[in-house]
Amino acid sequence: MTSFRLSSLRLFVAGFAAIALAFMSLSPAQAAPKKDFKVAWSIYVGWMPWGYAMDNGIVKKWADKYGINIEVVQFNDYIEAINQYTAGAYDGVMATNMDALAIPAAGGVDSTILIICDYSDGNDVIILKGKEKLEDIKGQRVNLVELSVSHYTLARGLESVGLTEKDVTIVNTSDADMIAAYGTPSVTSVVTWNPMAAEILAGPNAYNVFDSSKLPGEIQDSLVVNTQTLKDNPDFAKAMTGIWYETMALMSADDEAAKAAKTAMGVASGTDLAGYEMQLAATEMFYTPEDYIAFTEGNLAEVTSFVTKFLFDHGLLGDGATSPGYIGIELADGTIVGDETNVLLRYNTDYAKMAADGKL
Repeated sequence: MTSFRLSSLRLFVAGFAAIALAFMSLSPAQAAPKKDFKVAWSIYVGWMPWGYAMDNGIVKKWADKYGINIEVVQFNDYIEAINQYTAGAYDGVMATNMDALAIPAAGGVDSTILIICDYSDGNDVIILKGKEKLEDIKGQRVNLVELSVSHYTLARGLESVGLTEKDVTIVNTSDADMIAAYGTPSVTSVVTWNPMAAEILAGPNAYNVFDSSKLPGEIQDSLVVNTQTLKDNPDFAKAMTGIWYETMALMSADDEAAKAAKTAMGVASGTDLAGYEMQLAATEMFYTPEDYIAFTEGNLAEVTSFVTKFLFDHGLLGDGATSPGYIGIELADGTIVGDETNVLLRYNTDYAKMAADGKL
């Protein structure tokens, strides 16, 4: 499986911010009506439904309903997908809340989370070799993908037992090398995500000492769209919302069609039905618009504060950031978290409410 869900370094932003801002310079009055839309996605358990919908006519069905064309394009490189979105080449992208802030928002691109597809509910794991308590990680070298959700999981885990990153030594390790690294005697601690975590934990002497089930709602996997594109093209938002919830209804049913859909998603992600269902068990999917609305209109202000603190502490909010609240985030009820004069990320439940009311 290719690397995904990886937070950016500032260098990712620097190369694309100027291009992105050029795209933003057109005023709404100058924006020509759009008929063709492109959305980027990458392999991950919660995003596999988008690929399935594209391959099985669900995307076309909803695009045809609104007289538009939508192409949902798979990227093997998650960061490249977000960079292409940030540069204006794509109208939407699948990204974590962390990366939506660290790449497009930090690069000046006003973006809206149209749908939270899921949040990690155990997919991200701190694993110790021969030790059963998180406190035993103190003084160890910890292998993980630096500045990723694994790094975030480690920081939050350490905080829960009164430790900090200064109490460990982080060893930047590619996700592709994680299983092999853990198999060497010198590696005693890793932080990774499924399916790598599951494979490591299936072996001897490996203990799950902390995982993202203890961080409910903090690691969100979402459909992020350009805010101006959303404003100018509400039919695009309606179609994308319809695509998602039709696919969710299909795969969450208790019938052969659901089994076939999940089998296809599992195979497309490099596993099988059993492997895909294992990953789903550690993922809180939002199968209905009501689920998404209830979560998004819940305690997102608190959840957001944890994420922005991590990003600020690690220099991922841009060179001008002076505090964790440097980038304003507009919640679904209109509340602004952070700088009200620099709002660059927004949560939207308007279209999910239309779906819930049968008005798409």
